[in-house]
Amino acid sequence: MSEHADRLLTLPAAAASASRSRPTPATLRLTAGLAILLLWEIVVRALAPAYVAKPSGVVMAIPHVIVDPVFLNATRITLGAVAQGLAIAIVAGTAIGLLIGRSVVADRMLRHYVNGFYAVPMIVILPLVTLWFGYSDAARLATIVFAALFSIIINVADGARSVPREYLEVANSFRSHRLRMMIEIVLPSSMPYFLAGLRLASGRALIGAVVAEFFAAIGGLGYFILYNSRTYHHNEAFVGVLLLAAFGVGFEIAVNVATRYFLPWYRRDEPAK
Repeated sequence: MSEHADRLLTLPAAAASASRSRPTPATLRLTAGLAILLLWEIVVRALAPAYVAKPSGVVMAIPHVIVDPVFLNATRITLGAVAQGLAIAIVAGTAIGLLIGRSVVADRMLRHYVNGFYAVPMIVILPLVTLWFGYSDAARLATIVFAALFSIIINVADGARSVPREYLEVANSFRSHRLRMMIEIVLPSSMPYFLAGLRLASGRALIGAVVAEFFAAIGGLGYFILYNSRTYHHNEAFVGVLLLAAFGVGFEIAVNVATRYFLPWYRRDEPAK
């Protein structure tokens, strides 16, 4: 009996010791990243021409690229256009999504068109956009809005449909008018869906901006990457790629922080990562 009790007492201690010896998520991410960089360096040095980007060359290029006025101006132009396009897509997409989610008539009229346009690749609409808006900043803005809009519409519409019927019945019992119900009940209940759509829309907006700059040769970060790639400055071009990746990660972190701050009830059982 005493041996059995001793065994039971040692189990929590053994479990705690095993959890302490297990590598943390940050350690695993860092190890995986270093392994990828090492493999990339070895493969490029062994098989690729000298001008192909490799981690050591990219690290050496970062100090002079990030202070280059051309790079800074290109970054300002692209991120400014993405912010503007996202703002338009958020306002229009939220309004249309709420309408589709709460109106049967609007849902039947618009759902298939929204799903169809969401599936259209951005590269397909670029010739039409440049034909309508010319090779200008307006073409890039239109591409960004097109890329981001439908993700928000679809997710907000799903969120509006998922509002518990009891909430709406209580509002009706107090004779709340439709617009107030939309703003005070449907929209807050749809917020987790909206945030999911915003994550998708931000990535698609950034892709849309870069693709438009590639295709239409519009000044910006995409054109900076394209120009340096074509002039065999691959390390400098990859600094732009790293900035785009950093922007995506930073936006994801900002959305997660905002979710924990403004929606503490959402996924409260999940540990922070």
